[in-house]
Amino acid sequence: MKTQMFSADCFRKGGAKGLWQLLPMLALLLPCYGVQAQVFSAGPATYRSVLNLLKPGDTLSLQSGTYENGLSITRLHGRVGEPITITGPEEGFPAVFLGSRDKSRNTIQIKDSDYVIIRNLKLDGMGAADIDAVNARGITHHITIENLKILRYGGSQLTVGIATRGPAWNWVIRKNLIVGAGTGMYLGSSNGANPFVAGLIEGNVVLHTLGYNLQIKHQKPRPQGAGLPTGQNTTIIRHNVFSKAENAAMGDQWARPNVLLGHWPLRGEGQDDQYLVYGNFFYQNPSEALFQGEGHIAFYNNLLVNDVGSALNVQKHNDKPRRIDIFQNTIVARNTGIKVRHGAAGYIQRVVANAVFASTPLRLASLVRSRDNFLGTYRSALSLLRGPQNDLGKLDLFPKSASLRGLPIDMSPFMRFDNWNRDFDGVLRSGIYRGAYEGGADRAAWFPRLEQKPLPDTPVRQGLIEDH
Repeated sequence: MKTQMFSADCFRKGGAKGLWQLLPMLALLLPCYGVQAQVFSAGPATYRSVLNLLKPGDTLSLQSGTYENGLSITRLHGRVGEPITITGPEEGFPAVFLGSRDKSRNTIQIKDSDYVIIRNLKLDGMGAADIDAVNARGITHHITIENLKILRYGGSQLTVGIATRGPAWNWVIRKNLIVGAGTGMYLGSSNGANPFVAGLIEGNVVLHTLGYNLQIKHQKPRPQGAGLPTGQNTTIIRHNVFSKAENAAMGDQWARPNVLLGHWPLRGEGQDDQYLVYGNFFYQNPSEALFQGEGHIAFYNNLLVNDVGSALNVQKHNDKPRRIDIFQNTIVARNTGIKVRHGAAGYIQRVVANAVFASTPLRLASLVRSRDNFLGTYRSALSLLRGPQNDLGKLDLFPKSASLRGLPIDMSPFMRFDNWNRDFDGVLRSGIYRGAYEGGADRAAWFPRLEQKPLPDTPVRQGLIEDH
């Protein structure tokens, strides 16, 4: 499809106020908008006049500069294969949106919109409290938030980098940097009434938040008439970096895990939905575990390091853990490595083929099925991994030689999960190594850092996430 370039000034001609001038205005608009997808270029003075004119397939290209009046995306509707795209420059000076001192206005406000892509913007909250960088209300679906830099939204723990406050599904949140927010991502509502369904959260870096790096709220029975997808749906959280090494709130009232996943609906639509959490790097939390979850979760091929606390807690929060599969993770933690308790009756919880180095490697309820794990002390990681150090710049959790090699592992219970047979770096597994890496050759690997992890060429299996 041929794409034409137009300036937002094209829409500023005419200035008609009377009905008698309608035909001249249409004549002016016809060259600007045709049947083909359009690309409109606009700057801080003109972009708002273009927003409501965007149609399926159109792109609004925002020029470098400072934008002080936010970005309001209201009732914008793209289509399958023809999303509406709003983008800043891919390189050079960015398009910078400043947070408002008006607490009633979030920097990017999305409402009742679908098939919209927002990418390549810088959002600077300037320390303002009680506004979000990106906030979605009403019904939103097939929204992509990609390659945003979200800075200085840490005025309070209630200030959020990316938030959904209404029913939301088929969102993609990819390759964003969120630093110093009150909460990095808050998806859903505190009462469980606004579900976040069938999302893909990948390649993000979330650092130094007061509260959660990411929380997906528990869900009550699905609201009727919203158009939410039916059947079993999957939310995938993969290849992200989550760190609370700095700035974490302390004390019983405000301390939070890096990531908390709430349960799915306990009955009706959504009761069989699942989280797949794989290929992520979780780093440091002085007051809580790195990860906490309940409901249906598969947690695999992750790296977890907490030199001041515990790593992985699966336990009751608003309900109980149900179907839980924790396999082939590498964990180094000062206190507890993996804790699983309060499991709901009639559901299987498995802990398989993990490499856990902790003062207490496992704390499992009696009914949890545990096998083929390598368990060591916190200090023993020094001799078995290439470089577990308190110095992040030297951190390397790849196994030395054949240190985590053993008898073949029965992985058949996990074959239904996306990329179950790929390690932390996306390398095909042989089924004999414990932990997050396929060991053996001293191959190059991405060293865990507080920076974006390259996304391995391991696509999401068809049917788990709808194509955007």
